[in-house]
Amino acid sequence: MQQSRKKTGQYLTNQDKGGKIMIKKTITAGIITLMIVVLTGITVLAQEPSVLIQRAKAVERTISETLTVYGRVQPAPDAEITISLPHAGLITRVEVRLGQRIRNGEPLMALATSPEAYVQYIQARNAEQYAERELVRQQRMLMEKVITKAQMALTRKALTDARSRVKALENQGQNKTTRTLISPMNGIVVHIGVKQGERVQADTAVLTIASEDHLIAELGIEPEDIHLIKPGTPVTIQSIFVPDYQVHSQLLEIHAMINPNTHLVDALALIPKGKTDHLVLGSYIKAVIQLKIHTGITVPRSAVLQDDQGHYIFIVIKGRAKRINVKTGQKNHKWIEITSGIKPSQQVVSVGNYVLKDGMAVREKR
Repeated sequence: MQQSRKKTGQYLTNQDKGGKIMIKKTITAGIITLMIVVLTGITVLAQEPSVLIQRAKAVERTISETLTVYGRVQPAPDAEITISLPHAGLITRVEVRLGQRIRNGEPLMALATSPEAYVQYIQARNAEQYAERELVRQQRMLMEKVITKAQMALTRKALTDARSRVKALENQGQNKTTRTLISPMNGIVVHIGVKQGERVQADTAVLTIASEDHLIAELGIEPEDIHLIKPGTPVTIQSIFVPDYQVHSQLLEIHAMINPNTHLVDALALIPKGKTDHLVLGSYIKAVIQLKIHTGITVPRSAVLQDDQGHYIFIVIKGRAKRINVKTGQKNHKWIEITSGIKPSQQVVSVGNYVLKDGMAVREKR
């Protein structure tokens, strides 16, 4: 029995040793598992995605406040000539077309004198001939002392008046059954008021010619912006169809009423002579009016983004993107003025910012 007990105790002791071994193995496996989890987490953190960016410095510069408006090229009001018919007649031929360039002395249209107008000339000519004969008769009567010198003076006046009447009608062309209207200047036909075969009355305006060397920019200004400008304000005129073309001028006048066609206030700027080669009458133009000059902070246009909350930029703090809401001012094709939100010389993200979110990891392009 005693021997049996010793064997049993020995058995129990071996079992206890096996349990300790199993516990040690379990603890070791747990530690290994924990290390794997920790290492995996570190690897995951090390593999966090980042965005490749490029930064630019905010620059303080002198900024000219401007007002951008649009308009059309028009002839200068004092460089237009309207041709009217001196007498009634029939338009037998129109030699020009709207928008055509013409030279001084070129034919414009042909006019057949109306019968009534031609009769007026015949009557005036007859009156002149009668006055001439009457003067001869009165001279004989004066020599015979039948009439007085005062009566003779009245006869001479009547002849002078008759000759003046004939001369005036000849200047109007009523002594001819047909006549051709001639251009009095170089220019462009901007209006034709009659058609071939149309009968017209005296003093009818049939055609308008504008000089192509004297053009103006007719600009449309919003009524609320009128207080910002005045005659003499500098303006840069640019062609919409020829991007490289631009001329510098000044506002000539600002109208005091709203144009019923455009619902804007017209402002006129003279296009300098010799700078009109690339402009066509009636073509649309862009004008940048210079208002005032100030100093401001600017960043590249690509650095400024916009969403429902407004304009914003990104800066980098400890390797992560930080969004900053900003307010913008003047702008051009290269930069945008930032009126609040950043300081001069501050680095802002200019490339790669379209995919950034606040707090996202970034890496800078070298």
